[in-house]
Amino acid sequence: MTLALFDLDNTLLSGDSDHEWGNFLISKNLVDGASYKAANDAFYAQYKQGSLDIFEYSAFSFFPLTQHSMSFLNVLHEEFMDTVILPLIRQKAIDLVESHRAQGHTLIVITATNSFITKPIVKYFGIDNLLATEVKMVEGKFTNSIEGTPCFSSGKVTRIRQWLDENNESLNGSLFYSDSHNDLPLMELVDTAIAVDPDEKLAIIAKERGWDTISLL
Repeated sequence: MTLALFDLDNTLLSGDSDHEWGNFLISKNLVDGASYKAANDAFYAQYKQGSLDIFEYSAFSFFPLTQHSMSFLNVLHEEFMDTVILPLIRQKAIDLVESHRAQGHTLIVITATNSFITKPIVKYFGIDNLLATEVKMVEGKFTNSIEGTPCFSSGKVTRIRQWLDENNESLNGSLFYSDSHNDLPLMELVDTAIAVDPDEKLAIIAKERGWDTISLL
């Protein structure tokens, strides 16, 4: 089967769900507003620069999840979906996903953002396959540690190779849509890389390599 791989943040979404989740927690007074915003923004800047330590960031971003029950977090996420995420979903993104579905392609979202945040978003798109950074669970509660390989940068290559082995699939004919230079390891692995509203670094590389560039905004 042909695999159509999609990054999520600033690709299928016209924003970053991980960063917006932090802003949402601030708006709900569930974290210390000033200090959390400063750290959240600093980590986001590091991500855009390509210098993010995914383990350091994950310990920060997972911590609020450790402070509440799953039932509370699930209700909180429903509000997050309705008020923050749905306005970030553009019709062009929906149409792109549906065009690949109509061709019979296997659809996969592969994202550095953790699966608690991303699973309901990916479900909204009707996509069954999600590869995301996983939060380690202990006795049914979140910890501030990563389970397995983080789905970030070269980790996306590790995770998709694991998925291919588990599902007896290959990357023959595969496509990958992303906005970020952080995804270059996977973009270089697939048959067709497409830059979506790319950041400055990726825009330059896409032009040099003759990759298609599209906008979903």
